[in-house]
Amino acid sequence: MRDTVVDLDVIKGAIRLACRAPSLHNSQPWRWEVDGNTVHLYLDRNRVLYRTDRAGREAIISCGAVLDHFRVAMAAAGCMANIDRFPSTKSPDHLASVEFSLMDLVTDADRRRAQAIPSRRTDRLPFAPPTEWASFEESVHNSIHTDTVRLDVLSEDARPELKNASVLTESLRLNDPYYHTELDWWTAPYEASQGIPYSSLASADERKRVDVGRTFPAPRHQEQRTDVPIDYSKVVVLSTYGDSHLDALRCGEALSSVLLECTMLGLATCTLTHVTELEASRHLIALLIGQDDTTPQVLIRVGVAPSTDDVPPATPRRNVDEVSIVRH
Repeated sequence: MRDTVVDLDVIKGAIRLACRAPSLHNSQPWRWEVDGNTVHLYLDRNRVLYRTDRAGREAIISCGAVLDHFRVAMAAAGCMANIDRFPSTKSPDHLASVEFSLMDLVTDADRRRAQAIPSRRTDRLPFAPPTEWASFEESVHNSIHTDTVRLDVLSEDARPELKNASVLTESLRLNDPYYHTELDWWTAPYEASQGIPYSSLASADERKRVDVGRTFPAPRHQEQRTDVPIDYSKVVVLSTYGDSHLDALRCGEALSSVLLECTMLGLATCTLTHVTELEASRHLIALLIGQDDTTPQVLIRVGVAPSTDDVPPATPRRNVDEVSIVRH
């Protein structure tokens, strides 16, 4: 590997692809600055959903996911991203600085991982069970390359308690009008560049077949995937050993790795964060995985979407010029 100057069009193309990363309610709380051959990632506090995400933890997780997507996109372009996380103690919103080295070889795995980015979807419908899960689980475990994030697969015996935690979380917020107003705003039916379109939400009947999930506004459309009577997904839990901003950023990077690995394996995924937004629910999740000294950050439903399903449309994203600035 050797130091290299990267063409601006390559960097902007990687940013555009990276911004397909998932974020809380598709809020896209990130801001990029390109300064010569260095790319900086910042948290955009104007896009933090404070009624849902009071500490901004999920926004930083979202930024971790976009950072890892950027790393993957640059690797497919032949550049290794050398990441300095939280480079400035004076600027807590400055999440990362990235410089580049030229890679000696771009592998097929590098290309496939980048190709998985636009293929990934958040699927809120019930899943068929993943066959050969043992081999899949090993691949998913191996996709995480940091000791700061722990991956556990929830046992089937714990699933009823997980459902109870999901119901508890929703009930505790039932009378919070600010939370529901925020939720409604980010699921506006005609938004073109942000938020969750109604086409990506489950109807009331579809939602009854999924035991763990946030209660979104229910659109009216023909019931889909009726041949899957209940959700047979596996539930993956990503936890950290601390609860700092760096832990959240690292967790977001691991989330990106897991989602892309599942996509490459042909598995459908749905990221769940509502059960980690309240302290009581987070503690219960930690007990369910037998790791009460960890902090559960994100859950992921993993399963199989029938091949007969139509591929749902991609959720909207802001234009790359809205989320980035080039400093000459």
